[in-house]
Amino acid sequence: MIDWESMFVPATPPLEIVIRGTVMYLVLYTLLRVVVKRETGTTSVADLLVIVLIADAAQNGMAGDYTSITEGALLVFVIIGWSFALDAIAYRWPKAARLIRPRPLLLVRDGQILHRNMRRELISEDELLGRLREHGIDDLSKVREVRIESDGRL
Repeated sequence: MIDWESMFVPATPPLEIVIRGTVMYLVLYTLLRVVVKRETGTTSVADLLVIVLIADAAQNGMAGDYTSITEGALLVFVIIGWSFALDAIAYRWPKAARLIRPRPLLLVRDGQILHRNMRRELISEDELLGRLREHGIDDLSKVREVRIESDGRL
């Protein structure tokens, strides 16, 4: 027998789901923006975060593990809503964009490695040189500048 009520009627108050989803999204976004920038490669931190959180939220709603489909759907809506809101804010207000999307950071200028910036991003000289070789650059003295973008690409 199917328990339709437990499948669709939330056991958790919807406002609590919105608050929990909001707090977790913003905390994880902030942590990932600060810590994982160099590791993300071509996927932006926000994209990675949305994928992970949506997968987790949808799984909880589908598994029936003390949650309803409605709770999972609401949490997915909150996560997508925050992702859209942050993108819209960054687009509309350039000052906010600097907080939401970090600026590219200069790692090499005129063939000289900027060690302070490398330490800031926790990138070793060997890692930098390896990533430059992936782009066909073998001689650092011929490089005018290298920047790490907000999504971790050089």
